[in-house]
Parts: sequence; C-alpha cells; structure tokens
Amino acid sequence: MAALMGAAALLVGVVPAASAATPPAATPAEVIPGTETATPALVDGIKESADAKVSAAAAATGHLAAKKSRYKIGNPAADLKAIQSTKDGAEETVRLKQTYHGLDVLGGQYIVRMTKKDGKRTVTGTSGQYFTQLSTGTTAKVSDQVAVQRAVGAVAAQLGGGSQKLTRASVAKKDLKPLTGTAGKLIVLPQGKGVLTRQVTVTGTDPATGNPVLQQVYIDANAGFPVLQYSSIKTFGAPQRTQAGAAAADGTGAQPEAPEAVGDFPGTTGTGTKLDGTKADLNLYYYASRGQYVMIDYAHMWDTSKNMLTTWDARGKDVSEVSGRWPSGMKEFGSATQEFGADATEAGAVDAHVAAGQVYDYYKKVHGRDGLDGRGRTVNSLVGVTSFGQPYVNAFWDGDKMVYGTGDDEYKSLASDLDVVGHEMTHGVVENTANLVYAGQSGAMNEAIADYFGNAIDVDASGTSMTDPDAGLLGENLCRSKTPRECAFRDLNDGATTSKNYLGVSFGTDNGGVHLNSTIYSGALWDIRQDLGADLADRIAYKALSEYMTPLDGFTQGRNATIAAAKALGVTSKQLAVVTRSFNAHGIVPGWENALGVDSDKLLGKINSHSTGTGAGGGWWAASRSNDDGSEPFSVWAGRTTGGGLRLISPNNGNYNVYPATDGKNVVWASFGQSSIDVFVRPIAGGTPKKVWSSYTDLQNLKIDGDIVVFEEYDPFGGRHAGYVNIKTGKQAYVDGGSYSKSSALPSVKGRTLAYAKVWPDATGYHLGIETLDLTTGKTTLMPQIGAEPYSVGQTGINGTHVVWLADTDGDGTMSVRRANYDGSKLIDLTPESGTGALYAYDLTLSDTSATVTAQEPDTAYRNETLAKLWQVPTDGTSGAVRVSCNRGEQLYAAADGGQRVVWVDGTTGWTDLVTRERPAGNCG
Repeated sequence: MAALMGAAALLVGVVPAASAATPPAATPAEVIPGTETATPALVDGIKESADAKVSAAAAATGHLAAKKSRYKIGNPAADLKAIQSTKDGAEETVRLKQTYHGLDVLGGQYIVRMTKKDGKRTVTGTSGQYFTQLSTGTTAKVSDQVAVQRAVGAVAAQLGGGSQKLTRASVAKKDLKPLTGTAGKLIVLPQGKGVLTRQVTVTGTDPATGNPVLQQVYIDANAGFPVLQYSSIKTFGAPQRTQAGAAAADGTGAQPEAPEAVGDFPGTTGTGTKLDGTKADLNLYYYASRGQYVMIDYAHMWDTSKNMLTTWDARGKDVSEVSGRWPSGMKEFGSATQEFGADATEAGAVDAHVAAGQVYDYYKKVHGRDGLDGRGRTVNSLVGVTSFGQPYVNAFWDGDKMVYGTGDDEYKSLASDLDVVGHEMTHGVVENTANLVYAGQSGAMNEAIADYFGNAIDVDASGTSMTDPDAGLLGENLCRSKTPRECAFRDLNDGATTSKNYLGVSFGTDNGGVHLNSTIYSGALWDIRQDLGADLADRIAYKALSEYMTPLDGFTQGRNATIAAAKALGVTSKQLAVVTRSFNAHGIVPGWENALGVDSDKLLGKINSHSTGTGAGGGWWAASRSNDDGSEPFSVWAGRTTGGGLRLISPNNGNYNVYPATDGKNVVWASFGQSSIDVFVRPIAGGTPKKVWSSYTDLQNLKIDGDIVVFEEYDPFGGRHAGYVNIKTGKQAYVDGGSYSKSSALPSVKGRTLAYAKVWPDATGYHLGIETLDLTTGKTTLMPQIGAEPYSVGQTGINGTHVVWLADTDGDGTMSVRRANYDGSKLIDLTPESGTGALYAYDLTLSDTSATVTAQEPDTAYRNETLAKLWQVPTDGTSGAVRVSCNRGEQLYAAADGGQRVVWVDGTTGWTDLVTRERPAGNCG
C-alpha cells in the first residue's frame, strides 16, 4: 500500500463483463472515467428506463447489466450486493457493494440513482468505484495465528515510536500484553489485480500514551506482511501526544437492555443546567426499579422506531475501556428528581443529552433522515471519560457510540459545544452512507464532512452569521478562559488549499492526514454555504454524501460528486459556478497532486511500499518497491545515490522483501513468508542470495558492514534482542544472550564493532545504557552518561571514530544527540536535550562526518512543523543542527551515505518517493 498517497489513489483495480439489452439512452450521458478501472467514476445527465416491477436493487443491477458497454461489469447480479436502498419521494438511491468470488472488495461500491413515479422507473445517474481488473487468488496460505501475530506486531511497532527507542521500563512491562488481535474475514484490496488479505482487528491500549487502540490491519494472506493499517477511532481532535502511567483496567461488558417501550409514550421531562449556565429542558424516563429519572429520550423517535437517545455516566471509565466495546457497570445519568444537579452539569451530561436531540432534529427536519443510520437506531453518548484517571480532552465516534472526554482545567467537557456533538454524530451518518475509509484523502473528507455539518448545526442554532469572522471555528466554546479563536480546534475558513497546505504523510501519522488535510475540503464546502446560503449548501453536501460518494473517494471525486449533486438539485448556472469556483479556490482540481514541489532529487518515484525502511552506504542506496499499482509483494532494489545504476536485488518470489540495508558492496534484507521471516544477503554486483538467519516472531533494524550483519528480533513475550551474523563464518549470537530478563535493541555496526542499547537488571532495579562490542576480542564497553541515567535512548550509529546515539534523561520527549569515542572518552552532546536547539528526535543515521536525525515537534494539532523532518549535525561538534530538506511533507526512513548526503522516503507529493540531497538545505525560515 502506498502509505503516503490518498486512500482513493491507493486502491485501484479490475473483473470480467456480462450482458442484457435496453433501448438506447434518450439523453447523452456525461461520463467521468474511473482511475485505473474500466467502470466510470460518475455517469450523469441520463434518463434511461428501468424495470418498475422489481425491487429497486434488482432494477439497479439490471440497468448495469443492460449497459455492459458503458459499465464493463461482468455479472452485476452476482458481483454486486445491495447494502442500502433509500427513497425520498420519487427518488431512489441504491448502494451496491462489490464482491469478488464471494469476498468483499475493500471500498468497492457503486451507486445507481433512479426515479419512480406513475408506474415507471428511470435511471438518472450512477457513480462509485467498481474495480474491473481483479484476478487474484481467493485461498489464504497464511494461518490466522500468524496473521494475528504479525498484525499485533505491526501495530506495536507503529505506536508512539516504540520500536525506535528503548526505555528502562520496557523489560519490566514486556509481559503486560496491552494489544490483542482478532482475525476477521478475507478481504480483497483493490490494488491492480488485487491483494488477498486477512483483516485483523487489534485492540488495547498504547502503552506509551494511554490512548485507546482500535486498529484495522490487513495482512497479505499469501506472505503474512501487513500491507495496510489504520485506526477506526474517529476523534474530534488529532490524537493526543501525551505521556501516561500504568495500564488501564480491563473492563468489558454487554450493553444493558433498555427499558421496554410498550403501550403509551413512556417518557417524561425535566430540566438541567448546561455548562454555559443556561437552563435546558430534558427528555427523560422514570426508572421505577431505580427510583430515578434517567437521561433516556424516547420523544424524538417515538413516532418512528421507538428507540432512544441515551446519555451514559462514564465517569471513572478509562478511554481504553470504552473504545470499540461496552464497559461493564455503566448506567444512564440519573437523578432522584426531575431537576438534574451540578454533577450532571459539570460532567457535560446535560449538554450531551440536549445536543444529541438537536443534531437528531437537524437531520430529520432538514434531510428527512431518521437518526445516524437512517432507520432510527438508538443513539448512545458516553460522557466523562478519563485517561489513566487524568483528564481526557477529546471526543470520538467508534462505530457504535459517541464518547466525550472530561475536559480539564481549561477545556470543559467536549460535549459542551454543539459543533463537537454534531461532528461526532455526523461520523455515524457518514459511516451509514458513503462510509469513507478513515485514512488518507478519503479519511480527510470523512473529517471534513463531519466538521462541515457539525459547524452548520452549531452556527444555525446560535444564530451566528456566516459573515462573522468566527463562524468557521469548531470547538470554540469549549474553553473556560481562552477566547473562541484561541480555543478552537479548527477553522473551516482558514483558506487551506492543496497547493499551499496539503501535507503528504504516512498512515502512521494522523491516519494519513485525516485531520491535517481536512480543512482543504471542508473549507470548499464552507465557502459554498457562505455564498449559496445554508439551506441549499447543506442539501447539496448531504446529497453528495448520501447519493454519490463511495468509500475510497478522494478530493477530486468529492468535487465531482458535489457538482453532480448540485446539478441534480436544479441549481442555476450562477449557483453551479459558485460550487465549481469554491473547489478551484481550494486547489481541488483534477491533477492537483502533480503540482506539489520539492527541493530534493528523486531517485525512485512512487515506490508503493510502506514501513519498509531504506539503506545507504558506499555510494549506493537500497529500498523496497512494489509494482506501479502497488499490488505486487515488495522486492528490494538498489541504485547509486547520485542517480542511475538501478537493479533488482531480491527475488520477486511472492514474499515481502523489506528493511534493506547496504554498505555499497552487499545488500541485506528481511523476507516475510508464510511461516518465517528470513534474512538474506546478496552482493550488489550479483550472485545468489544467501540466507543467514530465520525468525519466527518478528525482526527489524537490519544493518550491514563488511562481513557483519546486525538486526533486532522480538522474543515471544515482546522483548527485544540485538543479534549479529558473520556472513562468512556463519557465527551468530544475541549480544544479550537472548535472556528474557534483558533487552537489547537499536544496533549499528562498523567493521567488527557493534553498538547497541541495552536494559539489564541488578539488585537496585533495571538500568539502561549504550554499549559497544568488539567481535575480535569479545570486549564490551559501556558508554558513560551525561547527568542522570537516561529515561530512554534512541537509535545508535557507529563510524570509524565515534559512537553516536539519542538520549532522554528527563522523560520529556526531547533527546540529545550524544557522541563518544569507542572507549567512551570525549563524551559530548552534539545537540542539547532541552532549551534552544533541542530536538524531539526518534531516529538517527550516521555517515563518516554527520549525524542525521528524524525529529518532530509535539503539538496540540498536526501541521507542517510538527511532521517528521530531517536534521543534520556534524559529528565533530563544530555547529548545531540544520534542516536537511524544506519539503512540506513527511520525511521518513533516512539513510546516510557519505559526507552530508542522505537518502529518505518523502511524502510531499502524496506518493512514497525515494529522494536524496547532497547537503542540508539550511534553516527553512
């Protein structure tokens, strides 16, 4: 999966075609071609007859079969399954899910829009993504056990830079097992001819931050490599970057049954005070068995499904307990009288209960939608959630319910601002309509649409004019002392455009930029609302979402859907021009991705691989690469760091060949297969690959110099052990003996000397340090400390004169770049650990003269300055760190060659490009 692309650009594909015949179209069709598929992305402006005597779903598939020459869908009745049919007056919309030999195709959906009146049915348009070139196998070769094991390992490696640093607590905590995986269905990823995967859901708690984990991981079913992963938790704010303490309690439980709603209307009313001090009427239910009035609102859905809006007391529940599951022992907010008191106010329960009704009313009255799923399903809001007993300043939709954090000394409960509630509930609407995949561009659109409708509901309810400078703010009323603009999480009127503000990032960062890039798209919708007015703009946006968009749509498809929806609503030519102009103004035009500039030299474009690392040395680079559509298992390629010399190093054998490193003579890599992960070495000049190690758990961090290969392997309990192999003699060992009571990691090698981080116990506890090992003499040397024993250390590097590593002595996240001679003498910090010039560093690569560090700034929101960037400092200590490149996207997997030259994977253009610079760019002021 090309991890730095938008989701729509990532997943593209193909299938055969079938028959039928209808009269020719009476109206010429406007057809927008699909991307790398023969089926059109959108067909509009048609009036073609369809069978009025069958169901809407049967009529839809019949139309697609009858128009085989247009749609190129082989057997619509077999390959498309109706998942939703809706009717609005005479208008019918059928949403169809693509299957391939009975397996679901990730994001494959096609929509048919029709009208039915006077006994006749007419097709008016179609849209979506149907992948016509799929020809993959459908039988898994990797066991469920291996798939789960590798999925959990992939998530663990992604969380909080855990694999890029070592802490003193890592050995003591290694048996906590905070993550678990559950194997799901076989799913076809629609890349090229298709990739057969096993979907695995990984849940638990991030041990570094305490944030909940609900991750979807897709494991290649033939080789066991994680080809895609993203979070299913849709937060209001970007995921927090905080440190937390011990693991949370493991509370699980089934959702309690609601009081039975039979006979006459069972509800009653009461009052409460919102956090802004205003009194509010509450719809309640009297729970006789508890002797309490509780926040169960039957009034809103009594005339439809008789379900309810319920607000639950989740105070004392940790965020890890409530994400993706129902915590045990939780009850609805209750009161002995119909007047709810201060505790319900301060928890945000009154606000949450009232706001849920307001959002429900908006969708029912404006769009005719009965609840989040359109069928009157119960709406649950959990209020007062904490994080390790500390305040939690966020809110999210987890696919089943809304969860609101406590807030803190500055931020009130996140349920206290109507646009936050509208945002989270709209995620439920999106999930039950277009179901935009929450990653990359489609994820940014998911966030953008949630922002747009959350803001629209709030602005209208408060009577704020769209011309008010603060009208576009979200979360602006959450603060106790800050001004609205200081408090807001986002501003839909921030003027963000693709050309100036789009940031290409990996799925490990903000799920591929779902918050980071959202205001580019939401800003265009907001402009339409300002120019066309609330009613028309909202109807256009909702119609586009519910009747045109499909799961993998990106910005350009979203533009096309919105323009088509506006046409279907009969807007004037001037109004249509406003819609088009708004997207143009935000840079959302066909081909916008090609206009993003960089200051680096491209070595290999669109490598379509992710989390696979790079290597460099001796004037050569090594990197993993897929084919052009990303469907092929990764192979290792090499080339000269000055350009040219491209050659295939690993076999293209169906395994995933990843984590390559090179010294300019040989290339080493790991090969993920059905049951084991093998390490191979091959000369750049050619020859037969030689297997030098096999792992049955997981490994990473390969390096090579001369005859010595170093690596890092996980033991069955999650511990880490640095090992080495002499590729000539075959001698191999772990530097810590493989003991489960010890840990070693982050190895590097020069000649016959190794450097690595290690944790070891003695009578006083666990200790952490950097050690070298001379393979000729067997002597180990523990590097000295500067100040206190470090809380954590990062990647080591070793060249002909120095050992260099990252060190954090106070646990605040900043790390110094520390250097010493082999014997530990001349110990200095090349960059400070705190104050001016300190870096939030988490990776390091070393040349003969320079250390290059990957660092990012912690922040309350993601922006260009907080993405992973490369910094370089000379190892002689003569000057401070400067930026390697001023590129706007994420910069990952740096590998130093000689001198100041660095190779890395860059995401600025929205693709995973392998690039280089010969010297640093400077300060990027």
